[in-house]
Amino acid sequence: MLAKVRIVLWALVALAAVSATVIYLTRPIPPSGAAYGGPFEMVATDTGETFTQADLLGTPTLMFFGYTYCPDVCPTTLAEATGWKAALGLDDDDLRILFVSVDPARDTLDHTRSYLSNFGPDVVGLIGDEAQTEQIKRSYGVFSEKVEAEGSSDYLVNHTASIFMLDAEGKFFGTIAWGEDTQAALGKVKRLTGA
Repeated sequence: MLAKVRIVLWALVALAAVSATVIYLTRPIPPSGAAYGGPFEMVATDTGETFTQADLLGTPTLMFFGYTYCPDVCPTTLAEATGWKAALGLDDDDLRILFVSVDPARDTLDHTRSYLSNFGPDVVGLIGDEAQTEQIKRSYGVFSEKVEAEGSSDYLVNHTASIFMLDAEGKFFGTIAWGEDTQAALGKVKRLTGA
């Protein structure tokens, strides 16, 4: 009797696995980049003026979400992005680098400008209030959350660490992963810019 029960259970497991596979393979797949992009309104550190999704038009963009108090991922990523731009001999008409703050409480306009000056003139910061920050995060499917810093009264922010590549029409082109091989990243930036 126990053997028959086991056979029936294994048959049900197999049926569930086949059903799940069929559902996965036949599901509708959204067009590339459908989950990325949408309306937002932030303030640009280079001009102090409003920056919206319409301002993405005309220039390929590397967009990175982070915060100025980040101890490692953000400064490394910004240094890498400016390095790729320099290595390919690109100027501001060829490639824009945007740093979008996910820490509106601490990343003020002046503070963010000062922080970004460490990476030369190539990075433009986008800052906003809590609602504006949540809106741009939703538009690009970005995750962030505050976490307590051990042994400190301050906090860290866990956040999406990929760079979003946007083409000259402001459309999602792909991503560069945190820690991605330099040559692979350069190849992606070349394809994005046509360099």
